[in-house]
Amino acid sequence: MEKRGRGGKLPSTAAPLQPPMTPRKERRPSMFEKEAYAQILRERLRESIHDVQYVEPPFDDSIADTGKEWKSALAKLKFANSYRMEPLKKFQAHSVETKVQQILKENLKDVKYDDKVFSHLSLELADRILLAVKEFGFHRYKFIIKVLFIQKTGQAINIASRWIWDIAWDTWVAAKHETETYVALALVFALYCE
Repeated sequence: MEKRGRGGKLPSTAAPLQPPMTPRKERRPSMFEKEAYAQILRERLRESIHDVQYVEPPFDDSIADTGKEWKSALAKLKFANSYRMEPLKKFQAHSVETKVQQILKENLKDVKYDDKVFSHLSLELADRILLAVKEFGFHRYKFIIKVLFIQKTGQAINIASRWIWDIAWDTWVAAKHETETYVALALVFALYCE
């Protein structure tokens, strides 16, 4: 029997186990050397090669034209910040209100109430009003147009809108066209974008 020391360890007769020797990788050269930089680029490009399949263009010309329209619509110009905090031309509510009133009067003079017709007519009127308001040339304003048709059946109605805006530059305009059977209300909200 072997005697143990204070720590209770057995004396070691075998050599300690050492991990097997692995070959070391060569150190990557500095990217600031010209040859090394070219090698790094080649390695990165080798990892980023992908197979791309060729797709035939459509035979129908209308589909090809639609793609061109999408590309032109997506290619919008980007401008640098001008740090302009106020518009060059302030929104003139009175002139816009008279124009919107005129559009409503021209388009609704002989129209009778029909909920199926008014669902499409409200969109058309909103587009016409938007084009007319843009012709005034208020730069950096975003416009929100709401056109409401309300049938007259002896009821009362309250319409409320709530916005977070700058009271110095943002504003709104309301125009109304009334007949015996309905009321048409157009709301134009002008919001200045800095």
